Amino acid sequence: MKVYLSYPEMLAKEKLDIVSICTWPKLHAEMTIAAAAAGVKAIHCEKPMALTYGQARAMYEVCTRYGIQLTFNHQRRFGAPFYKAKQLLKSGAVGKLERVEFGAGNLYDYGSHCFDTCNMHNDECAGEWVICQIDYRQEGLVFGAHNENQALALWKYRNGVLGLAATGAGAALVGCHNKIVGSDGVIEIGPMGQGLPVLRVRRHGQAAWEAVDCGKDGLHGPGYNERAIADLVDALKTGREPELSARRALNATELIFACWESSRRRGRVDLPLDISDSPIEAMVAAGELKPKPKTA
Repeated sequence: MKVYLSYPEMLAKEKLDIVSICTWPKLHAEMTIAAAAAGVKAIHCEKPMALTYGQARAMYEVCTRYGIQLTFNHQRRFGAPFYKAKQLLKSGAVGKLERVEFGAGNLYDYGSHCFDTCNMHNDECAGEWVICQIDYRQEGLVFGAHNENQALALWKYRNGVLGLAATGAGAALVGCHNKIVGSDGVIEIGPMGQGLPVLRVRRHGQAAWEAVDCGKDGLHGPGYNERAIADLVDALKTGREPELSARRALNATELIFACWESSRRRGRVDLPLDISDSPIEAMVAAGELKPKPKTA
């Protein structure tokens, strides 16, 4: 195995089929675009997509233009709790989908997974509007990127389904990792509490929750990354859209940056999103948000 200290040198010297990008978000765009220019067939990048919304769009547009398969590692799509929840929804177990919810540590670093699974359960529908407020009083840098301490977000999809997210100190509002609310019942993924099943459903007229067998699959694995890699390789061979496609990742990314933009504007943001920066990074730089630095 060859080891390079310079990725431009690697791209210039090696004839690569697939490039995996596992760096911090601020490097994702430049490295993806460089790999695309080098003529690789596929790029698999860590989430979140990029440090800014403009960078995320540029990555998607460049790879689309040159026919390069671009994927992002929202690997929870391959976990039984998440895909079995979708199967339950599609089977009519809880009626017509009305709302998707999640509770998480933040909207961006961890929330990228959560917005993505919400979109997965709503058939990848695009958003219509977002309204959100955030609090950022204590520096929350994750891999070099600012993340709010607490947020409450509401959004609407074009098909009328609503979304709700609570992060940080308010995450317990949702009561679970992901929630699917239908006209005739509720599905919960990762309910809060000791000894609870990773996936459960309560149908209309039932007083008790029904546990759904997910085998050894939990919220985070095992084996989700391996399944993600297998899927992107198969997609590259067959020409189909990979489960973790950039198109789907950009749909989630738009909601994330729209949340922060709503806080910056102090009002509702109608989509599609028309910004290129990161509102939280910009507000910190302008002194509008003044998080206290973490002490060693």
